[in-house]
Amino acid sequence: MPFDAPFTLRHTTARGRALILAFEGLVPRTYICPAGHPTICIGHVVLPGEVFDEPLSEAACEDLLARDLPRYEMAVCRMIAVPLSDPCFDALVSFTFNLGEGALQASTLRRLINAGRLDEAGPQFDRWVFAGAQKLPGLVARRAAERAMWESGLP
Repeated sequence: MPFDAPFTLRHTTARGRALILAFEGLVPRTYICPAGHPTICIGHVVLPGEVFDEPLSEAACEDLLARDLPRYEMAVCRMIAVPLSDPCFDALVSFTFNLGEGALQASTLRRLINAGRLDEAGPQFDRWVFAGAQKLPGLVARRAAERAMWESGLP
């Protein structure tokens, strides 16, 4: 269940957007991501009925990211009950953008954060490095970068 208390919507900083771009890449044509989903631009999962005039421009890809991010920002705001610094918020948005709201919701990472155990939350990023049963080097690198960003925002 999502956290039901009132929340304030926050936005990802330029540093957080750069982290997402660094790991998603900018691919102006549809491709199949490691999880098997048709994807385009900066990690945009192509929805049924969506059609793009490919290749998309960099500006069009950035617009898609701007349309996609609020979903994940809102999920983090809704599910996290404690105040977060910008780096911690950005790390969680990147995590959620990559793995989906369900992963954040079901995670020990979220439970530790909401319990105020922020120092213990960092190592939880390292657990989310598998696609299927396969450990992916790209996910290892992404989680390490998210963890570093998270830890940079701790008091």
